[in-house]
Amino acid sequence: MAKSLKLVIFDCDGTLVDSQHMIVRAMTRAYGAHGIPLPEKETLLSVIGLSLVEAFTKLGNGATDFPAESLAERYRDAFHSMRGPGAPVEPLYPGAADAIKALPRRQDVALGIATGKSQRGVRLVLGHHGLLDHFVTIKTADDAPSKPDPGMVIHAMRDAGVDAANTIVVGDTVYDIAMARAAGASAVGVTWGYHRAAALAEAGAFAVIDEFPILVPTLEKMWTA
Repeated sequence: MAKSLKLVIFDCDGTLVDSQHMIVRAMTRAYGAHGIPLPEKETLLSVIGLSLVEAFTKLGNGATDFPAESLAERYRDAFHSMRGPGAPVEPLYPGAADAIKALPRRQDVALGIATGKSQRGVRLVLGHHGLLDHFVTIKTADDAPSKPDPGMVIHAMRDAGVDAANTIVVGDTVYDIAMARAAGASAVGVTWGYHRAAALAEAGAFAVIDEFPILVPTLEKMWTA
């Protein structure tokens, strides 16, 4: 009897790629263009994982006159300008490529992406690192509401033909964990990104890991259990 297909959905920023320097630089330009004081770096990093408008809205503490949409547009412009010919692309975290290449070797595993990036942005970075073809489904802020809404996971499961019981989300923020749980899926938190281990565990991660080489064994234990 064939094994049930399993879907592993990865977040991108803070999970697969270390993008904090580019994100902070783009946010700095966006705030500078509006003449608004820049929040502390830790505060900026805390909203990574949300879609842009939602991230800036959170940074504005709910103020009705805060220009979240305009800041988001300025951020997009700044990020686009940093992607010129020969410009650096966000680096992979150590072990990320090995894990992504190893998992699909199991014939019962498919990979997906759920990210606050745009389709253009995530496909550029995955293509740059030669990983794009390993993913059967890619869902972004262009396709569904911002995390922690479960829409991206639900759409990815539908694309792959996999149910929630056989889906695991891997991410570095509480938004990833909450998104997974809202979709009925399990989640693995990673500590090399932007939220702390205790917060990931409190949000409901089934497991929290500190380095990429532990991921595949952790997933295998979850599937065996």
